[in-house]
Amino acid sequence: MVNIGREKYRTDVRAAVHALVADEPPEVGDGGLGPGPYDFLLSALGTCTAITLRMYADHKGWDLQGVQVHLQHDKIQARDCVDWETEDGQLDQIEREIELTGDLDPTQRARLLEIADRCPVHRTLHAEVRVRTRLREKTRKEGRGVPS
Repeated sequence: MVNIGREKYRTDVRAAVHALVADEPPEVGDGGLGPGPYDFLLSALGTCTAITLRMYADHKGWDLQGVQVHLQHDKIQARDCVDWETEDGQLDQIEREIELTGDLDPTQRARLLEIADRCPVHRTLHAEVRVRTRLREKTRKEGRGVPS
C-alpha cells in the first residue's frame, strides 16, 4: 500500500510488514526523505538481478562471493536510437552494470551475465504490462482511521 498526505511529496510505502518512505529530491521541491519512484524501480531490478545470480551460483556450486549491480535510468529521444522500433517521443533506457566477485572462470562469468536477463523483474520490464486502475471506495471503518 502507498499513502501520501499533505506533506508535499513524502509518501509512505508498506510492503508486507516493511515500512519505507519515498520522496522527491530537493531540486524537485521536496526534502529528499527517501528514494524516488524510479529509484524504487531500479532497486527492484537490481535486487532481483543480485538474488537471481546468487541463487544460480549457489545451485551450481560456483564461488560467487558477491554481486554489485549498478543501475541508471534515463529518458532518451527515440530518434537517437537506431536499434529501436519507436521513432517518436522519449524512451526509457536502463543501464545495468554487474560486478561479480569470486573465483569464477570466464565461462561462468559469461553464463551469469546471461542469467541476469532471466530475473523475473527484468522479464516483467520486457513484457507487455497492463496496469488496471480503478477507484477504491473507503469503507466506513477505513474512514475512521482504523486500518483494514
